[in-house]
Amino acid sequence: MRISNSFSEGEIQVLEFILQTLLRGGTPTMATRNKDFASVYRKVMTMKKRVAEKKKKNEVSSVGTIEAADAGDVGDVADDAVDEPSSAAG
Repeated sequence: MRISNSFSEGEIQVLEFILQTLLRGGTPTMATRNKDFASVYRKVMTMKKRVAEKKKKNEVSSVGTIEAADAGDVGDVADDAVDEPSSAAG
């Protein structure tokens, strides 16, 4: 199933109905009965997923993923440096 970036006439009517209903203080439950509601919902969820994937993709640099080091990893490195014998004292 391919999700297009544009909305059909029926989907636009569903969105308009929901927005008008919410602006008037109502609930959009009537819109869920419209045959185009499922299509609008799928498109919105797909768009949301694409935005999340794009954000995740932007977090990767040329040298790897940009993340903080685990607390255990930092302690292990410090312990290794202390445990090694000094070669200058000889």
